[in-house]
Amino acid sequence: MNELPDPVQRAFLNVERSVSGQRWVARLDQAGLNRALAMAQLHGLPDLISRVLAGRGVVVEEALQFLDPSIRSLMPDPASLVDCTRAAERLARAIASRQKVAIFGDYDVDGAASSALVYRFLSHFGVNAEIYIPDRIFEGYGPNPNAIGQLIDGGAQLIVTVDCGSTSHEALAVARERGIDVVVIDHHQMGHELPPCHALVNPNREDDLSGQGHLCAAGVVFLVLVATLKLMRDRGDARVRDLDLLAWLDIVALATVCDVVPLKGLNRAYVVKGLIAARHMGNAGLAALFRVAGLGGPVTPYHFGFLVGPRINAGGRIGDAALGSRLLTLTDENAAGDIARQLDELNRERQAMEAAMLAEAEAEALAEYGNGDAASVIVTARENWHPGIVGLLAARLKERFKRPAFAIAFDPSGKGTGSGRSINGFDMGRMVRAAVEAGLLVKGGGHAMAAGLTVERSNLGRLRTFFDEKAQKTVAGLVANQTLKIDGALGASGATLELVDQLEAAGPYGSGHSQPIFAIPAHRLRDSRMVGTSHVKVTLEAPDGARLEGIAFRAGETPLGDFLLKSRGELVHVAGTISADHWQGARRVQIRVLDAARPL
Repeated sequence: MNELPDPVQRAFLNVERSVSGQRWVARLDQAGLNRALAMAQLHGLPDLISRVLAGRGVVVEEALQFLDPSIRSLMPDPASLVDCTRAAERLARAIASRQKVAIFGDYDVDGAASSALVYRFLSHFGVNAEIYIPDRIFEGYGPNPNAIGQLIDGGAQLIVTVDCGSTSHEALAVARERGIDVVVIDHHQMGHELPPCHALVNPNREDDLSGQGHLCAAGVVFLVLVATLKLMRDRGDARVRDLDLLAWLDIVALATVCDVVPLKGLNRAYVVKGLIAARHMGNAGLAALFRVAGLGGPVTPYHFGFLVGPRINAGGRIGDAALGSRLLTLTDENAAGDIARQLDELNRERQAMEAAMLAEAEAEALAEYGNGDAASVIVTARENWHPGIVGLLAARLKERFKRPAFAIAFDPSGKGTGSGRSINGFDMGRMVRAAVEAGLLVKGGGHAMAAGLTVERSNLGRLRTFFDEKAQKTVAGLVANQTLKIDGALGASGATLELVDQLEAAGPYGSGHSQPIFAIPAHRLRDSRMVGTSHVKVTLEAPDGARLEGIAFRAGETPLGDFLLKSRGELVHVAGTISADHWQGARRVQIRVLDAARPL
C-alpha cells in the first residue's frame, strides 16, 4: 500500500467532493502511521494489519490480545456489577425451590437472545419457566402493569426482565404489591431513581462502576448466569458440571452484533468466540435460520446482522413477537425448522411492506424537501403505514438524504407513532426530548443516533418547523463537511484472498471497530448494471488488465448509482470494503462500493 497522505494537507486522491458529497481523507495521520510501524516492529505483524489496528485506536501494547481475545482475560468479576450477586442468589433460590419463573423480554434480537439464555439456563435445572414478549403495537416497550399482573395470576413466583425494566416503575410496583420478586437485567440508560425490584443489574445505572456499559443485554445476562453457576458450584450442586455456558456464546454474539454495541473489550471476545460456536451449528434455531436464509460460507457478523437478525426482528415487527425467543430455545430440529420458515415468510412480508412504504416516504420527502439540500431534518408521515416498520423507513431515508430522518405512522384517531435515525455528530435524542418539553409530543425519547416519538396529527406541522430550527445550524455544518476515511489505496491485482484473510484476522468489524475502506484509484469501469431491485454491479479493470468485481447495494436512483451506470468505459476512483464472496462453492474477492469520484 502507498504512503498515506496527511489529511490536513490534502484530500486522499485529491477527492475534495465525491459523487456522494464526501471529502476523502486518510484515516491515519503521521502519529497513526508511527503507531502502526511500532506495532509491526514490536509484534511482527503484517503492515496492513498494523495500519488497520492503529486506525481503530488499538494501542501497541494490546495488539496481540486484541487479535486473539479470550473470555477468561476480558471477563470482569461479575460481582463488580451492582446487584449481580444479589440477582444470582435469587436465581439460585428459584432453582433450588423449583419456583415458576416468568421471563419478560423485549421484542428485538437482544431481547429474544436474552430471554432464550435465561430460559435455557433455568430449563437445564428443571425449572418451569415461560417467556413473555410484549406486542410492539398494542403494549409497547417494556413491562406494563397488565402483563405483570397476568404473569403473577399465571403462577409466576419470580419475574426476570431482560433488555427492559430499568425505568418500569409502575409495572414493577404491581409485582412488589403482590409480593413477587423481580430481577431486572438490562443495559439501557436510566436516571438516578431505581424501580421497585429485588435486584437491578445494569452496568449503565449511575452507581455502577464496573465499566461494562458497552455490553448489550445478552452480554449482561451472560455475566449473571456465570455468577449464578459459580454460586451453585460453590454450594455443591452437581448439576452444574453438565452445563457449558460457552456453548451459548453464539446467542450472545448474535445479540451483540444486532444491537450494534461497540466491538471492544468483552464484546469483542463474545463475538469472536460466538462465531466459532455458531459455525458448529449447535443451536437448532440458529442453524434453521441459516438454512432458510441460504447461508453461504462460514458464519460471519454479516450473517448475524443481515440474515438472522432481520428474520428474528420480523416476528416483533409484524407477527408473533415471541417467535424469535422461542426459536432460540429449541433443541428439536423439526420444530426449529417450522418456526424458521414462519420467520422467513414474515421477513418477506416485511420486505414487501417496507418497499411499498419506502416508495411513498421517498415520494413525500421529495415533494416536501426536493433533493433535501435545503432540509435539516426529513419528516415523513402516512396513515396507512405499519408502526413496526417506521424505524426501517427512517434508516433508509437517512441513507438517501444524508440527514436525520423520521417516519411516522398515524392511526385513524390521529395519533402518530414515529421513529428517527440520525447522522454522526447530531444528537437526535436531545432534540426529541426538547420537543416533549415544548409540548409538541405526547411522549418521546432516545439517544444520539435513534429516537422514538408519539405525536398528534394536529402538531405535525409545528413539529417539522421545530425540528428544522433546532437542527439547522448543526446539520448544515455536518453535511458540508462529510468525510470518508480511507485506510489505503489498492489496485485490482492487490485485492487478493490473502488480503481478505489478513483483514479478517483484524476483525470482526462492526460498531466501534469499523470495516477498513480502500480506494481503488483510476480503474476503468468495464461494466455496470442494475441487479435485483436496486443494486448496481460493477467490474473494475486496472491498467495491467487485472479485474475486480464489485457491488453497490441499494444504489439505484442515488447519485452513486447514477454515476456508476453512466460511467461505463471511463476511468473512476472507487472506495469500498473488501471481502470474500462465496458463490457456488467458489471463494472470490469483491468490493462493496460505498462511494466514487472522477479522477482529476
